[in-house]
Amino acid sequence: MAKILAMVLAGGRVDELGVLTFLRPKSTVPFGGLYRFIDFPLSNLMRSGLDRVGILSQYRSSSLIEHIGNGDSWDMVGRHRGITLLPPFQGLHASDWYKGTADAVYQNLDFIYSHRPDLVLILSGDHIYHMDYQELVRFHLDMDAEVSAAFVEVPATGASRFGLARIGDDDPRGGRVLEYWEKPASPVSNWASLTIYLFRTEILETILRENASAPSHEFGRDILPALLGRHRLYGFKFQGYWGYSRTLEEYWSTNMELLGENPKIRLDAWPMRTNLGHEAIRDRGPALVGPRGSIDDVRLHNGVRVEGTVVRSILFPGVHIAAGAEVRDSILFFDTQVGPGARLERTITDIGVSVGKDSLVGRANSDLTVIGTQTRIPQGIEIGPGCSVHPHLRAEDFRARRYAPHTVIQTGS
Repeated sequence: MAKILAMVLAGGRVDELGVLTFLRPKSTVPFGGLYRFIDFPLSNLMRSGLDRVGILSQYRSSSLIEHIGNGDSWDMVGRHRGITLLPPFQGLHASDWYKGTADAVYQNLDFIYSHRPDLVLILSGDHIYHMDYQELVRFHLDMDAEVSAAFVEVPATGASRFGLARIGDDDPRGGRVLEYWEKPASPVSNWASLTIYLFRTEILETILRENASAPSHEFGRDILPALLGRHRLYGFKFQGYWGYSRTLEEYWSTNMELLGENPKIRLDAWPMRTNLGHEAIRDRGPALVGPRGSIDDVRLHNGVRVEGTVVRSILFPGVHIAAGAEVRDSILFFDTQVGPGARLERTITDIGVSVGKDSLVGRANSDLTVIGTQTRIPQGIEIGPGCSVHPHLRAEDFRARRYAPHTVIQTGS
């Protein structure tokens, strides 16, 4: 069997997610009522029997460090298995930090050498999908590939947002990558890159060293085009669900695909793991719905208390919905408190948010409203749709009683 080392790209943030990534990398943004984005690739690795992993961190990595712990949540503790967090070398110059996804791996070639793998599997830490990576490995070996990349078919509308490939018909599972375009203006293919790459180690080293002196250091933009015509680059056609959450609307929509009579995401069929010690998940009591509480199409977990009305929403552990409160089409992170008579619609609250009595936040059929972590919204105010509320605001920081749609609310506003 080939010896495989996995490298997970988990250090970046996404501006489009706004306040949700002000204080954390995207890989640790909560998802689905219990998990973090990075739980998906780590759970996939665990199920695939790949348990030697390096995690490339950079932006505000404290939440990532706390969440990963020693790796035992994914059975990656032992003599020949484990998770290693790999922050950039913090030297005297900005150039010591990772300058792109390819540079992040390049700066850790010594870590790769120390494990002497035959193959290196490179993964994004912020996508929602269920995959047995051994299927990709078998395809790679059967094709005698030097590099294999995974692709998924996406709708033609919006395909230009992705790296796209034209793939040959060598095999029902995929084929030779004939052409590749990074976010082309006029797509001629709708097979989109999953940011999953499997390299022969010597090929990875060669191409990264060549790229080191280039002005750009991204796998999609720079590395895959450089491989075409020079190396045996194959495309593996993934047939399962893939959730892409680069924007707030995509993030909300992907979460909502956990709900309904026939959800597109069936986490009960995906044996997921998370760190139950993070946010003290394992120490919380059962979820409780009070005698006047009502839930309809809601995903909730332990420590939740519902005394009001919740419809088509996702509630993380520790959320409390007071009597008379109403929550619709919303995602409430850990320990959000919604006061009596308050109403939230199409709203995302970060960890530890408090919404005061009789306040109105968001609006149905409108842009999402997002509230940053540990913010205290005072009683009786109205925050319109599309507003962005900065983290750690106190009640006295809110100077108005009503905020117009798409207002950015920060200290003293």
